[in-house]
Amino acid sequence: MPKLVAIAYKTIKRGPMNEVLCANVTQHSGIEKDVFGRPGKRQVTVLSLQQWQIACQSIGANLPWTTRRANLLVDGLTFSPADVGKQLHIGDLCLEVTGETDPCKKMDQAHAGLESALTPDWRGGVTCRVINDAMIHIGDPVTLN
Repeated sequence: MPKLVAIAYKTIKRGPMNEVLCANVTQHSGIEKDVFGRPGKRQVTVLSLQQWQIACQSIGANLPWTTRRANLLVDGLTFSPADVGKQLHIGDLCLEVTGETDPCKKMDQAHAGLESALTPDWRGGVTCRVINDAMIHIGDPVTLN
């Protein structure tokens, strides 16, 4: 069964990613303490472990998932354009998938070729809007429907 395997946030733009075991996620602020959590289509970003591994393999690198600067890492799911509008449930949390997290130039600053490696097949993950407030924990089950 798909599950949540990591949680991270940043308190300042371009700041370091802080990994935590659990997080409060709200409609008002996204991942608690995250600088980009304000209401909107990009409140929370979610990355697929499998798609991240494919991107890293394509450039011959073993990079930590936080290099992508996403909020959540899920194992057992992959994302595609067909997922826009679907609901991603993580434990008691419900997120609406709003689009693709487009790779940016920061990825090539982190590792040469990473931006291009993340571009195909939505390897860079998805953006989401928070539907309900909930506490999430590493290991929470994940469903997409």
